[in-house]
Amino acid sequence: MNINSIPVVSVVIPMFNVGKYIEQSIRSVLAQTYHHFEIILVDDGCSDDTLAKVCRFDDPRIRLIQQTNRGLSGARNTGIDAARGIYIALLDADDFWAPEKLAKHVQHLTTNPKVGVSYCPSLFVDEEGKLLGIGQYPKLQNITRQHIFCRNPVGNGSAPVIRKSLLNEVSCFGEHADKYRKMYFNENLRQSEDIELWTRIAISTDWAFEGIAEPLTYYRVNDTGLSANLSKQFASWQKAVGLNHDKHPVFFKQYYNLAKAYQLRYLARRAVQSSSKFSAMQLIFKALWCDIRILFQEPSRTLITLCSAFLKLLPLKIYVRIEQLAMECLGQKKIS
Repeated sequence: MNINSIPVVSVVIPMFNVGKYIEQSIRSVLAQTYHHFEIILVDDGCSDDTLAKVCRFDDPRIRLIQQTNRGLSGARNTGIDAARGIYIALLDADDFWAPEKLAKHVQHLTTNPKVGVSYCPSLFVDEEGKLLGIGQYPKLQNITRQHIFCRNPVGNGSAPVIRKSLLNEVSCFGEHADKYRKMYFNENLRQSEDIELWTRIAISTDWAFEGIAEPLTYYRVNDTGLSANLSKQFASWQKAVGLNHDKHPVFFKQYYNLAKAYQLRYLARRAVQSSSKFSAMQLIFKALWCDIRILFQEPSRTLITLCSAFLKLLPLKIYVRIEQLAMECLGQKKIS
């Protein structure tokens, strides 16, 4: 094969005070079995030791771009716009990858020209990078617009590899001082920005979403970030999906309540994992009230969430023992 025909992947890593994690993130890219990539590190106004740790790496494939703080969407947009590759791989600085990730996604996209977003399951790790025994195992094939809107199969921001041509297709320029700045992610969003983009792609283009079966992304779970605030997360989700409502009112009329129910069910599961005893029960009942279709479309997952929310009301020692027994019976837990 002519070396000039080998696809180059641009790995975009936004950075904001991620000194604790950034070295592991970068090393996971440098360790890829697929070597034709560039790493674009976007310093989004770091004030900790992130840059000092970045400077320890001496690899010509690494580029550093610095800017005043614009948030995650703004940092991703800067990196994407500077990318030279035909594929864009997003990696949040507190996550990391398996060595085969880029190779498998490049093969997937190369052999499936109609696929615009390639993703994979993710394994959850703790603050120290140790596996938690749970993960996201989404649907991988025959993904409809409804499924993207209601279930977000991509899962998290470190899972997808995307064609840059697709991102150019759905991009726009900013306003006022940003009128010459190209926007891919909506910079008015501080949460759920990826959900807004996937929805926009799904209902505005013919590009397909498709996953590969092997979990190749390690997603770090913590209770101190944006995702820990459930009410804020739900409000952000509503704002994000609402941005596409006016252009596609018929689609939203048909599926918005169902998507809302699935989001509430997801937050109920998050509440089960937290120390809140009553939030999980409130959220799962709100989900069922919002759209009962979640019970018929996914009865087992909905009932498991309901039972878990109920058990959370029990004394802690009893709940922990029941959870241990369930894990022993079911083996490795999977979350979608």
